[in-house]
Amino acid sequence: MRVLGIETSCDETAVCLIEADGAFGADFKYKVLGNGLLSQAALHAQYGGVFPNLAKREHAKNLVPLLHKALEEAGALQPNTEAAAGAALVPLKAILEREPELFALIVPFLLKFQKPDIDAIAVTAGPGLEPALWVGINFAKALSAVWGIPLVAVNHMEGHIILPMMHICPEQHTNVLQNVSASGSLSVFDFPVLALLISGGHTELVLSKQFGMYQLVGETRDDAAGEAFDKVARLMELGYPGGPLISALAAEAREENIKGDFSFTRPMLHDGTFDFSFSGLKTAVRNIVTKREMTGELKKQVAREFEECVADVLVAKTLRAVEEHDARTVVVGGGVSANTYIRERLAETLEKADASAELLTPPPELATDNALMIALAGYFHALKEDFADPAGLAAKGNLRL
Repeated sequence: MRVLGIETSCDETAVCLIEADGAFGADFKYKVLGNGLLSQAALHAQYGGVFPNLAKREHAKNLVPLLHKALEEAGALQPNTEAAAGAALVPLKAILEREPELFALIVPFLLKFQKPDIDAIAVTAGPGLEPALWVGINFAKALSAVWGIPLVAVNHMEGHIILPMMHICPEQHTNVLQNVSASGSLSVFDFPVLALLISGGHTELVLSKQFGMYQLVGETRDDAAGEAFDKVARLMELGYPGGPLISALAAEAREENIKGDFSFTRPMLHDGTFDFSFSGLKTAVRNIVTKREMTGELKKQVAREFEECVADVLVAKTLRAVEEHDARTVVVGGGVSANTYIRERLAETLEKADASAELLTPPPELATDNALMIALAGYFHALKEDFADPAGLAAKGNLRL
């Protein structure tokens, strides 16, 4: 089965075409036929975070070129020789009524090329920024209407759970930003699976006793971990996105054995729940920033203490959830899962605790949003013929698993 994945939940525009076979298990195999991703991080840096209307505009501008690239890599572009091809585009005007820029780009593309060999179109329906989500959804609806291909609505967070479960052939494992194809299979692991989802919008612990069934165990009550990284970086005038910048300073501090004369409270560490709260850390950092001169050394001290504080909470709560729910596998997904220190702390803690839980993490370059995870999640829904009604498919910014 060939599945086209489309991802526009935040500030990455991504399109990916995969070919997959087999049910969720040892027989499952997949191959990336074509892949494209463009990050808007540099554009949003001037705002210190993602500006929704700018994200929407960039998605509209980039989706058709990325589709062209992905299909070209897959060898799936064939000239359209049908004289009546224009008649098939009639529904587009209504579907893309609120996407004039996307409409202007997609019409010439659809007139020029034939319907590709695709069995399903998977698109992120949420959670995320609704203006951004709508662009991808309307794009998917337009392709579905013209090509007559069924739609699959994918929960973005399910994509972040599924991707770490995948084995990627090492010789084909390269940076997704280079649009290089990859192939692989399902890793060998046992249920129950506990997923730690850490990103700019989410910090959640999700329990899965069987594939496709999810139970929310814990969640953030205010700022997500990634959001806290960005806000703290902004306070220290480091730039955006904040996660990699803070992590780099923290790594330097540990390497140079630099440690401050202060410590931050580990929020909700011993409250008995699996919930999180990181907004207080922002206040703690602000108190340091406003009372002291922010030298280069102090920035390293703050970055180290902040990162270690976040890691302490994430690791401790994850371990307790593993023990309470007898999880056999821990999956870590979302943009913050690229953080090397947090990965290492989780691995060391699980090993020392003899928790008998295997840790699965995505390749760092696939930790951030991408269309491969949407295509993979969409494939498993398409296998069950779990298709979406285009008329009822809508963006849901707060969609839950």
